[in-house]
Amino acid sequence: MKSRFTTAIAVLLFTAALAMAADGTWTGWITDDKCGVKAAHDGARDCTIKCVKEGAKYVFVNDGDKKIYTIDAQDKVAEHAGHHVKVTGTVEGDTLKLSAVEMAK
Repeated sequence: MKSRFTTAIAVLLFTAALAMAADGTWTGWITDDKCGVKAAHDGARDCTIKCVKEGAKYVFVNDGDKKIYTIDAQDKVAEHAGHHVKVTGTVEGDTLKLSAVEMAK
């Protein structure tokens, strides 16, 4: 009985770890870390590009909860600056590790 319980706990923990590392998909805005949520709207592209040229970094603002995520691969989102996008990747803390970015519908 004791070994079944231990095995069940181990399987549960392993499954939870896999679920936490799984890719997710979110919709939101590519903005800069200077303006953040304030730039999460249509028409903010020029401002976002300007701020990044001045040293700011691209971030992702999630539509659902307005949480701001640092983007690990800045070069993957440069062409989407100021755009409403759908991203796929993994979140680790406050960092979004991107695997794909596309324009949102």
